[in-house]
Amino acid sequence: MTRIRPACIEDLDVLQGIIRDATRHMDEQGIPQWDEIYPNRLVLKDDVEKQQMQAIEIEGRVAGLIVMNEDQPPEYAGVPWKYSCRALVIHRLTIDPTYQRRGLAMRLMDFAEKIAANENYGCVRLDAFTRNPAAFTLYENRGYGRAGIVRFRKGEFFCYEKKIGAEGAIKSSIR
Repeated sequence: MTRIRPACIEDLDVLQGIIRDATRHMDEQGIPQWDEIYPNRLVLKDDVEKQQMQAIEIEGRVAGLIVMNEDQPPEYAGVPWKYSCRALVIHRLTIDPTYQRRGLAMRLMDFAEKIAANENYGCVRLDAFTRNPAAFTLYENRGYGRAGIVRFRKGEFFCYEKKIGAEGAIKSSIR
């Protein structure tokens, strides 16, 4: 059984392990997106304490995470966004490498888009490392459009957005 629930402080060691394993997995594929500096335990703890992180479980074991809030990095200010609206921003979508290729990232994205629709956001925004084709393929296949490129410490990232509402995700009751 799979379920999505708010992450809690007791999950922190497991969440940090997922980030560590995902970072190692990306490094093995030549994707130097994350490291020991980011995302670190303090970032994850902050996400949990602010109740902005959701965990996805399989058979009671945490297999991935997603962070959702309205925090847009300062670098986003220079992006020519198509939609001028209240945006739900996705950060740190991560699936434990052991559980990848099972549709869990899709489930988390479905969840985020439903939250956005139910809470009257006009769009969803996120960024994806330009050297991580699996990430930008996921978003593009879901109808996200590239809005620009930003530069963070580790390199360039594509910025994506998707309209939510009548032209985007369908509203539904998820709570």
